[in-house]
Amino acid sequence: MINQEVPYKVLLPKWIWEKAQSKEELKRHVLDYMKRYPHYHVKGIKEGKAICERKEEEL
Repeated sequence: MINQEVPYKVLLPKWIWEKAQSKEELKRHVLDYMKRYPHYHVKGIKEGKAICERKEEEL
């Protein structure tokens, strides 16, 4: 079992911040980018990183 209390941090690329014109657009870009990490669920954004929780694989 994976410890759900340990946050994972994914560095977000610079283009996300450059393209976003609003908070909603930023959120959309982050969620689109995070599709590359299917086992991570975004909990928030801090210091240019997505703070994530890892989902367990279903067997």
